[in-house]
Amino acid sequence: MSPGKTVMVVEDEPKLAALLRDYFQADGYVVDIHPHGGTVTEAVRSNPPDVILLDLMLPVKDGLSVCREVRAFSNVPIIMLTARVEEIDRLLGLELGADDYVCKPFSPREVVARVKAILRRVTSSALGATNAMNSGSPITLDVERFAASVKGVSLGLTPVEFRLVNTLAAHPGRVFSRNQLMDVLYVDHRVVSDRTVDSHVKNVRKKIAEAGGDEEWLRSIYGVGYKIEW
Repeated sequence: MSPGKTVMVVEDEPKLAALLRDYFQADGYVVDIHPHGGTVTEAVRSNPPDVILLDLMLPVKDGLSVCREVRAFSNVPIIMLTARVEEIDRLLGLELGADDYVCKPFSPREVVARVKAILRRVTSSALGATNAMNSGSPITLDVERFAASVKGVSLGLTPVEFRLVNTLAAHPGRVFSRNQLMDVLYVDHRVVSDRTVDSHVKNVRKKIAEAGGDEEWLRSIYGVGYKIEW
């Protein structure tokens, strides 16, 4: 999987950036290093990487701002690097659209493993996910591009959001518990709060409404979980 895959490392600690570069290059990845957040958005536009490792605390422009900017036009997987544990729910919430996080201090091998896991999820979803178009859904899902639209208007979903919608839309009317959805969104079974799932749902509803759809397609079943029903 790694040959030809590009990892963008946005990290202002030179030794840590070099260490990550060495580990990824040893595994066959191409590595693009940025020592601050000011150059990232344009770099993603001009030469999109396969995944971004984005430090939370950066000079020039912080990781949260960079994440928001990139999410405005790209669904590239983003893994946040952070020592601020209190930010984790916010990082994984749809408010920012990060796909994963790694807490500092970390093992470079752990980071490489997280990148591989995300790229496997992206690949398997593209190859094997059910396209909701086949079920008469008003939401069009393109599993190869992780893209979704309503009446031709893009929803701008992040990869995590896309997995949520694709799972629900593949089984209209079926209720999924929050735990079931967390298993789909985070296949490594990390511990995230119910609030994180609720945040994803809230933001997906907002995007559906902004695209001219009905946010009530995504319904909350009190005390149980969520379902999609047209």
